Amino acid sequence: MAQIFCCIRSQDRTKPRRRPRPLARHLGISLATCAVLLTAFILFLLVGLSLPIIKSIYLFTITFATNPDQPPTSVATQLRLGVWGLCARSARDPPDGGECFGPMLGYSIPPEVLALTGFPALVQDVGKGVTVLLVLHLVAAALAFVGVFTSLFLESHAFCIVSLVTTVFTLLVGLIVFGVDLALILVGKSRVGPLTDFNYVANWGPALWMVLAGVILSFIGMILMSVVVCECCGVGREHHRHHHRPSAEKR
Repeated sequence: MAQIFCCIRSQDRTKPRRRPRPLARHLGISLATCAVLLTAFILFLLVGLSLPIIKSIYLFTITFATNPDQPPTSVATQLRLGVWGLCARSARDPPDGGECFGPMLGYSIPPEVLALTGFPALVQDVGKGVTVLLVLHLVAAALAFVGVFTSLFLESHAFCIVSLVTTVFTLLVGLIVFGVDLALILVGKSRVGPLTDFNYVANWGPALWMVLAGVILSFIGMILMSVVVCECCGVGREHHRHHHRPSAEKR
């Protein structure tokens, strides 16, 4: 008996462990989860690289009221704020032109840019709030990218759990980012009004809706991974039948 036991142990040691293979199980769910998380990753990353790196993507704009009878001047009438900086645009500048500052981590607005607006305190206050968002956008993008990778290896239950946890954290960080982006313009409005006698228009930029789309996609990815981990809606039944059928035939 001792020799047989030692023989079995030696065979178990020499038997190589099977590595999880990509797309080996739950092909449809794996591809769907990978697609939604990849799209969420791209959206979060683009917002994280917003103005002034990508000038067409910004968090919000502040447009100051001007006299229509006044000729165009070099005074900035519109501010566009992004994650890495801001741009001050006058009536003489092209749509994507103007004086931009950045990109820089934790930027502080220089006096020459403040002078373009005529409201130094306003821009300084809003700029400090925007810099807080830097890390959160990129963290959400990084978590979504990890989820893209792990969602390909659903053959391993450990990878399924890791992918589910990653999508949950992606959703939570995305919700925080969206909430801060949404609150930022509300706080900006409350500070802009007294300084400009309420002669302004503040609007959300495309970055806010891109973050919202990323949050929705992260939620869909979380639902798909929850179905796999919990084996709901018939997921996993075919795998159990395949493994239990040979044992039933032997009996």
